Amino acid sequence: MFAIAGFLGTRGSFMLDFVVVAMFAVVPALGVSIFLVKCRRQFKLHRRIQIALGVILLLAVAAFEVDMRMNGWKHLAEPSPYWQDGSVNDWVDYSLLIHLLFAIPTPILWCVVIVKAMRRFSNPPRPNEYSRSHKLWAWIATIGMTMTAITGGIFYWFAFAA
Repeated sequence: MFAIAGFLGTRGSFMLDFVVVAMFAVVPALGVSIFLVKCRRQFKLHRRIQIALGVILLLAVAAFEVDMRMNGWKHLAEPSPYWQDGSVNDWVDYSLLIHLLFAIPTPILWCVVIVKAMRRFSNPPRPNEYSRSHKLWAWIATIGMTMTAITGGIFYWFAFAA
């Protein structure tokens, strides 16, 4: 195993720390993007931000998954007081399971929302008959991304910071 040490002062690896920071940066960026489209009607900038966030998140998650497959994470979590390795009181595993309930479907949904928006909105983008559906699914994806960040932060704390 060859994991680069993290930068947050915990037992987390560089990639674990990077993804935690990235997730907490994505949520405010989503908020700014929503504000720009909803309040300022800056559809083109909203589109650019969403595509950029989607690409950045895709690359970060891909690098994270490669690192987890190569280096693992359990050895870093074992010193945690919440690590019980499969017992009823294993808060690390519980928090990971809850996190994955959001972390797996949310990026898929976000990609679907982005692809459909690129196909159904003109360039430059303007509101149309698809706008109502887009808003609904985009809000669901935004809530999912927010919950992914929150539950990921909780898992990170239980596994690597406590």
